[in-house]
Amino acid sequence: MAKAKVAKRPTRDEFELEELGNQLVEAYHERSEVLLTVWGKEEQVQGVIVKLDSRTRLVHVEHTEEEFMAKVPFLDIMRVESPRY
Repeated sequence: MAKAKVAKRPTRDEFELEELGNQLVEAYHERSEVLLTVWGKEEQVQGVIVKLDSRTRLVHVEHTEEEFMAKVPFLDIMRVESPRY
């Protein structure tokens, strides 16, 4: 039985990953709200970064309006933005 083809995550060079990491760390320290574009998800993840787990490589994002915590793999984050109101 053949496996279904799954789209591969786009590859990024070390400079793109470093810039993305810097944006995440800055947002974490400033406790600012972020809007993350995540590979493989239709909707963006919005909230405040409450933990950057280097062991599991997960970014913990707490949704501001609900008691909801999203754990997003670092390598799946494609873009970090500030929400527009």
